[in-house]
Amino acid sequence: MLAVLIGCGLRCRETVNLSVGHIQQRDGRWVIVDLIGKGRRVRSVPMPQWAQQAIDAWTRMAGIESGFVFRQLDKSKRVAGDRLTARRIFQIVRSAGGTIGIPGLAPHDLRRTFARLAHRGKSALEQIQLSLGHASVMTTERYLGVRQDLTDAPCDHLGISTELSR
Repeated sequence: MLAVLIGCGLRCRETVNLSVGHIQQRDGRWVIVDLIGKGRRVRSVPMPQWAQQAIDAWTRMAGIESGFVFRQLDKSKRVAGDRLTARRIFQIVRSAGGTIGIPGLAPHDLRRTFARLAHRGKSALEQIQLSLGHASVMTTERYLGVRQDLTDAPCDHLGISTELSR
């Protein structure tokens, strides 16, 4: 679950509702397709291979072949319920944060981390926006803390020569 939260930037509610059927191969890569997000907007979210492998390991161990991906297990490691709740996901993330020395870690922190790592890796702002399902690029910019850089402005990368021909 943590791999999906940080590798795909899903919201907590989207993670709760993630089903096996959402995970498909498209154009040679794993994608979460037809995900219904905030505002009932439908989107597809590319998934890193390591997140897909984590889901495969989880579903294989839990014996999940269809339905919701993330479910509660009983003490015998058998599926006990049809899906996790948003509250339980919050508790799992909080616990993982405590384990790694980040008390107070929340699922949305992993979403912001996804956005910042993608941006640092030179992913296009619009692609990050699409993955996150933001209606406005301004929301994505707030996640990233993007500010205008006048020393390396977009106009410096147009590839147009400043030489005037005679």
